[in-house]
Amino acid sequence: MLGHDEGGDDLYASIPLGGPIYVTDLVGPLTRVPDFETSVNEELESLKEEVYGDVAQVCDEDTSVDELKIIQEDELVSKAFEEAFKVDELAGGAPNDNSALGIEQSCLQNTEENKKAIVLSESNKNPPGKRKKGKGVSKKNDYFDESYMVKVEQLARIKSKQEEDKACVRLHSFNNSMVPGHGVKAKAEKINHLKSGSVSKKVKTSSSYGDVPVQYPETVLSFEVYHNRKTGSKTQEFLVLGRQFLTEVKDKIYCLTDEIMRTAGKYDPSGYFLIEDVFCNDMRDSNVDYSKTILDWLKNSKNDALEKWEFIVAGEVRQKQKAILGTENKQPLPRFKSLHMQSTRFCDLRFHLGAGYLYCHQGNCRHLIVLRDMRLIHPEDVQNRSAYPLITYQPKLLFKKCSVCKIYRADKVTVDDKWASENPCYFCDICYYMLHYEDRSLLYSDFGVYDYHHE
Repeated sequence: MLGHDEGGDDLYASIPLGGPIYVTDLVGPLTRVPDFETSVNEELESLKEEVYGDVAQVCDEDTSVDELKIIQEDELVSKAFEEAFKVDELAGGAPNDNSALGIEQSCLQNTEENKKAIVLSESNKNPPGKRKKGKGVSKKNDYFDESYMVKVEQLARIKSKQEEDKACVRLHSFNNSMVPGHGVKAKAEKINHLKSGSVSKKVKTSSSYGDVPVQYPETVLSFEVYHNRKTGSKTQEFLVLGRQFLTEVKDKIYCLTDEIMRTAGKYDPSGYFLIEDVFCNDMRDSNVDYSKTILDWLKNSKNDALEKWEFIVAGEVRQKQKAILGTENKQPLPRFKSLHMQSTRFCDLRFHLGAGYLYCHQGNCRHLIVLRDMRLIHPEDVQNRSAYPLITYQPKLLFKKCSVCKIYRADKVTVDDKWASENPCYFCDICYYMLHYEDRSLLYSDFGVYDYHHE
């Protein structure tokens, strides 16, 4: 579902919420997107076979629709007349014990014949009354009336029996009274638990994207980016497709360091993702290969590299235990390699869900990244491939106001400013130049001034 933003060309898209329950510090096994898709498809096929196999078994035991016939009430009345005259012809006169037995047998046969019938009419509370007697009515006709009433009573019992049979007919399309845990209803409930929740989340996308349909099967990954200095502070979260290139995600990551470097005229578009033992370098437009220096150091300083790697893997406590106990169980160095980010897709990599990986840019600005979730695309997901990566989380930026006018947003921040009311002090452009300049000349320079962006 899409909705327009009144303030611009952006759209708000509803995405389904679902996936595994988040557990702190839970890391999944090493996996790949193709392996995940294969395992999910196998599980779905197994589930379909289990569910529809039970449905087929139930259908074999049930009465099919073709075997059912519908009998109206007027047909029952006509049948009563026919049965009454038929019994009279067989009896040849007044009813006796044998004729009563014939009626009983006929009723039983009729009950078996109509055992699987569904009677649509529900009004049989007022049985037909006695017919008016004309001139010359004989005792034989009186017997017809009595036989007719007996037959009507028998048919009323048949109808009651049919109502009971109708309640017992186990048509899987209409049945609501099957034993919980053993029938189709329980199986349907089991499937419903596997479906994504009905609650959806709205995310902002752009209307400027072209309409490129998603190719099935497709996997959706939850990609998280954390602050470069504030540990555990998430700055962004995306939904990315398994067949998207890593550069598509890199171009969507926002970091204040990029803004500062652009302002200073020193912006460097290079960077890499370190996922497991693979350096994925952004080598577009003749960028710098950041991983080359690291790989050369690993090659030329194996002992130092192994010592640092053991410390990373085992931690400080294990290192102290090793120093005391003298154990020599060394962890081998991974065989690191490098790939080009612009030609590498998420489905080409191996990773652990929930594990922390590295994003490095602008020389030494490092972010923790986490692939938190992986699932098949849902019909309620955005079906336009060009809209991905979708930003599902990004905190609002906080800005300070000018410390002087208290009206405009701050653009400058000064440190150790003798004429400022506080240290550090925030200024909008107007107040800064009014306080520090006269006739376009700086009044004093024994302070530090920096561009201010946001908190």
